[in-house]
Amino acid sequence: MRTSVFFVCAVLAALAVVPGSPRATSSTPVLVELFTSEGCSDCPPADVLLQKLIDAPPAGAEVIGLGQHVDYWDRLGWKDRFSSAALTDRQRVYADRFHNESIYTPQMVVDGRAEFVGSDAASARNAIERAVAASHGVVRIGFDAAPPNHVGVSVAVQNLAPDAGDRADVLLAVTEDKLRSDVTRGENHGRTLTHAAVVRYLATAGEAVNGAALRGDIPLSTDWRRENLKIVAFVQARRGRAILASAAAPLPR
Repeated sequence: MRTSVFFVCAVLAALAVVPGSPRATSSTPVLVELFTSEGCSDCPPADVLLQKLIDAPPAGAEVIGLGQHVDYWDRLGWKDRFSSAALTDRQRVYADRFHNESIYTPQMVVDGRAEFVGSDAASARNAIERAVAASHGVVRIGFDAAPPNHVGVSVAVQNLAPDAGDRADVLLAVTEDKLRSDVTRGENHGRTLTHAAVVRYLATAGEAVNGAALRGDIPLSTDWRRENLKIVAFVQARRGRAILASAAAPLPR
């Protein structure tokens, strides 16, 4: 995952008609982040729950998943091939936000506003229902020409509510579905694990500005299966960490 490479973006431009990611007016996109690891025996039920929430979200919600594999389990018998120190750092930022004494897996974070043990289905559904009731802006994702092994992405942001002077960023992720691993060591020795919405790339695109658009190219690894990839774009407050808007779109074939 290329989390250390910042998204290359054009100068903010006046908002034009940007194709991509239409959604039903009756559903509100809610970003559900799962911090997980293949080395953690408590994590597989949380991976299953994330997939269930994506497939059958609470009423009024469109669940956008980010399965983020942390790296602090890697030294305990099994190295997770999807793990990233950058994602561990992201989890540490949430620990500060929620005043947690330490980081842990599995942890689920809903719209940057609530956190809990990642396998707790009741807490997940309650948090998603509360998130649906909160104010959200609109993110639109479009695709255009790009160099080989890249995808050209346009992101437009509208209707962001003011947030007491806190500035916000647009972040972009690539997620991959239908990933499996046969674990041969560690706490999950002998198990075949399946994962939901595995984060392959995550970077900051630029500052979020109402009525403005960003454009850039995201590199795609040759071992990612294009038909299982999605682009996720979301707006996150810098200090409060709330998700102010989000969207997801499959890559065009």
